[in-house]
Amino acid sequence: MTDLQIGMSKRARRTYSLDEIALVPARRTRDANDVNISWQIDAFKFDTPIIGAPMDSVMSPATAIALGKLGGLGVLNLEGLWTRYEDPQPYFDEITALSGDDASAATRRMQEIYAEPIKAELITARLAEIRESGVIVAGSLTPQNTQEFYETVVKAGVDLFVIRGTTVSAQHVSANREPLDLKKFIYELDVPVIVGGVTGYTPAMHLMRTGAAGVLVGLGGGATLTTRRGLGIQAAMATSISDVAAARSDYLDESGGRYVHVIADGSLGRSGDMIKALAMGADAVMVGAPLARAEEAPGKGWYWGNEAHSVDFPRGVRTQLGAVGSLEEVLYGPSAHADGTANIVGALRRALATCGYTDLKSFQRIDVNVTPYVR
Repeated sequence: MTDLQIGMSKRARRTYSLDEIALVPARRTRDANDVNISWQIDAFKFDTPIIGAPMDSVMSPATAIALGKLGGLGVLNLEGLWTRYEDPQPYFDEITALSGDDASAATRRMQEIYAEPIKAELITARLAEIRESGVIVAGSLTPQNTQEFYETVVKAGVDLFVIRGTTVSAQHVSANREPLDLKKFIYELDVPVIVGGVTGYTPAMHLMRTGAAGVLVGLGGGATLTTRRGLGIQAAMATSISDVAAARSDYLDESGGRYVHVIADGSLGRSGDMIKALAMGADAVMVGAPLARAEEAPGKGWYWGNEAHSVDFPRGVRTQLGAVGSLEEVLYGPSAHADGTANIVGALRRALATCGYTDLKSFQRIDVNVTPYVR
């Protein structure tokens, strides 16, 4: 790949966002009813490759259960309001009612609300509620809190454990605290671990070598724009997914056949974004904004990520997306919206069928074009 010269002392690689690529249909089409979009990680199989992001505005115990019964996987944020308050509903009501005219005041109030300590007994209670429904149980912690609470999570009977941060490395160096040894930690756990995010080949390969069952690609939801503004960091998702998919292939050979799942996480606001992420090599997608538009979402059409109330350096903005229908309509339709915000499973099936593919793994081989983005 040819580098571009930025100046006399710096060269750069040209990367591509999902907006800049488009799919190229093959020589045949298929019937959408013949398309299989199921996805399996470890012993757990799902009807769709859709994972609900662990964000308070998206996933509650109730919506995680509902998504599980509709064929996806809901991941509960174990550092959110549900594990800080016995009854978090008044705080959800307050956050959704905060004025949008003064973003700083809204951020300060959210920081105050989230200053309440996480309670281990509430982690246990929320995960038990999901387990009692009969769906697959998944919970998420940031790397900073994993060491303190992971035993509580595992004892509660979690099926899949997610370690999710804006960026997560296998080799975190700190002079002030003992870092989480991911390889040792994952080896000692009894459950599959999904970890991320990463945006490139080398860090992804390092995470795969820790024993992770899946790797999250991207900077997560709700913070991408302000992470670039505040920290100068941004991931071009089409290139990032392709790079990590290459690491998956190389690690498969290196390990003698161990397959690590690539999960796109971030910049997936509509069905077309998810479809292109899968085409670039993702096995599944972790989404926030599309599910935040469901009528049952705890944010009531408002969308915010964990970074939005960070005390040290808040990123992301509380955004009003509005509701487009029930969770079932968001996933399966029927839809009255022509903008990719509803019937996202139907859109995925139609895209595979139109392009001539009957399953997700073969769909990863599709040709793509670089094309100007038109809103």
